[in-house]
Amino acid sequence: MQTTRRNFLRTAAASTAIAALPKSSLCVTPDEALQSKLAADPLRPQFHLLPAKNWMNDPNGPIYWKGQYHMFFQYNPNAAVWGDMHWNHAVSPDMIHWRHLAVALAPTPGWDDADGCFTGSAVDDRGTATILYTGVKGVAVERATLRDGTHNFREVQCLATSTDPQLRTWNKYPRPVIEPPDDPQLAGFRDPFLFRQGENWILGVAAGHFKKGGCVLLYRSKDLRSWEALHELASGHWTQKESVNPVDSGEMWECPDFFSLGKKHVLLYSTAGNVFWESGELDEKELTFHSERRGFLDHGAYYAQKTQLDADGNRILWGWIPEKRPDAELLKAGWAGCMALPRVLSLSSDGELEMTVASEVHSLREKSLALSPKNSAANSEVLEAIRIDDLRAELIWKSSASATRLSLTDNHGPWWEISIAQKESSSAFTVNGTTVELPASLTKQHTFHLFLDGSVAELIVDRRHALTTRIYRQPKGPLQIRLNSGAVLAGFEGWQLRAISNDRLST
Repeated sequence: MQTTRRNFLRTAAASTAIAALPKSSLCVTPDEALQSKLAADPLRPQFHLLPAKNWMNDPNGPIYWKGQYHMFFQYNPNAAVWGDMHWNHAVSPDMIHWRHLAVALAPTPGWDDADGCFTGSAVDDRGTATILYTGVKGVAVERATLRDGTHNFREVQCLATSTDPQLRTWNKYPRPVIEPPDDPQLAGFRDPFLFRQGENWILGVAAGHFKKGGCVLLYRSKDLRSWEALHELASGHWTQKESVNPVDSGEMWECPDFFSLGKKHVLLYSTAGNVFWESGELDEKELTFHSERRGFLDHGAYYAQKTQLDADGNRILWGWIPEKRPDAELLKAGWAGCMALPRVLSLSSDGELEMTVASEVHSLREKSLALSPKNSAANSEVLEAIRIDDLRAELIWKSSASATRLSLTDNHGPWWEISIAQKESSSAFTVNGTTVELPASLTKQHTFHLFLDGSVAELIVDRRHALTTRIYRQPKGPLQIRLNSGAVLAGFEGWQLRAISNDRLST
C-alpha cells in the first residue's frame, strides 16, 4: 500500500508504532548503528537525492542560487513516517551530487505554522531569497481548512527570507501573508507557487470545493506581503466519489505549478491519485488559463511535482518518489522516500509535454554495457551476456511496436519487466503489472530510457510517457537482460552507474 504525503488517517497508528520503539531510535542525530544499517541497505538508492535518515516527501522551493542548486523538501526529523513537517535542505553543484545541510524551516510553537511547515516555493525577490510556504496549526473544526477525522488544521500562507549566501538561515515574517477564504465549502488551501507579471507577483494556491472539484486560486502583490485575491486560474471536476480525503475524490488539487514553456503555458497538479499536465494559452489580461492538451506526468510512484529554472534557463521538473510498503517496514528500514531524477521539460509542436533526464546524469556513467558495434541490433542471446551489478544502471533501447517483452531477471525470475502489445490503432506497454496506453506512432518504433537505483526504476518512453516503479525484492546476484523468443531490439546502450557517496547517505 502506498504511503501518501498526507495520509493522515494512518498517522495515529504510526504514532503508536513510534512510541513502541526504543528512545535511541528517535533521536535527531543518527547513531553509528543506524548509519551502518542505512549504508548497507540494498534497497536504498545510491544516486537519487534522499534523506540522510527518516521520512521525506514533497520537493520544496528548488532554486539555483549563487552558483548552487538548493533543494528543500518536506521532512520528519523524528521518524521514517509522515509527521512533524520541517523543510530539510540539500545543496548541489549539478543537481546530481548532493550534500545535506541543516533543517531550513521548523514549526514555531504558538505560531500559525506550529503544527507543520508544509509545501511551498522559493523565489529571488530583487536579490533576496524568499520562501512562501503553507503553515498549519490545529484549530476548532469550524475554522479548519483541512479536516481528516483526526486533525483539524487551518492552512495559511507564510513568508520567510534569507540573506545568507548559502541559504542556511531564514527569518520568518511574524504573521501569515494570506489567510484562507471564508468559504465553508473550501476543501483545502496549500502548496503556493509564484511567477512574475510585470511589476507584480502572481501567487497560486491549491484549493477546491466539496462536491465540485479542485482548483487554483490566484493572488497578486507587489511586495510578497500584501496580497489581493483575484479568481481561479483553472479548475477541475469532482469524481462523484465520496472520500474522507478530498484530494482522493478530485475535490481538491495539490502541488500545482504554472509556467511558460515555449510559446505556451503549462499547468501541473496532483489529484485523484494521479499527476497531470495541461498545456494551453494564458490570457495575460484576464489571468485565466485555457487548456488545450492534457496528459499524465508519470503513471507510477511519482507525486508532488515542482519545477525550477536551471543555470541555462531550462525548465527542470522534480518529483517525490513515494514508498509502496507499510509504515512498519519504513520504521524498520529507518528511511522513506526519495527525489526523482531531474527531468528537462519541453513542448512538442503539437503541444504535448516532453521530458528527458537532465544531461548532468551522464557524469554517473561508469562501465559501458553497450553492444559493439554501438546501436546494432540485439537479440536475447547477445543481451544475456550483459550483467547489471548492485542495482545501479542506465539502459536505452529501441523496439518496434509489435509484441516484445524485455525483463531484468535474476535466479528467481523477473525483477523488472516490460511488455509491449500492438493494438489496432495504438499500442500499450505494461511494467510490473501497470499498463500505459500509447497513441499510434508514425515511426512504428518506441524508444525506452530506464534508470535503476536500488528499489527505484524510472522509465521514460518516447520522451512523453513516464512510469516510476518501486521494487522491494533484493536480486540474487547480478541482473540479466532477457527478450522473448524471436524479438530483436533495433538498438541498445547501457551503463553501470556510480554512486554519489560511499555509504548511501547522499552526503
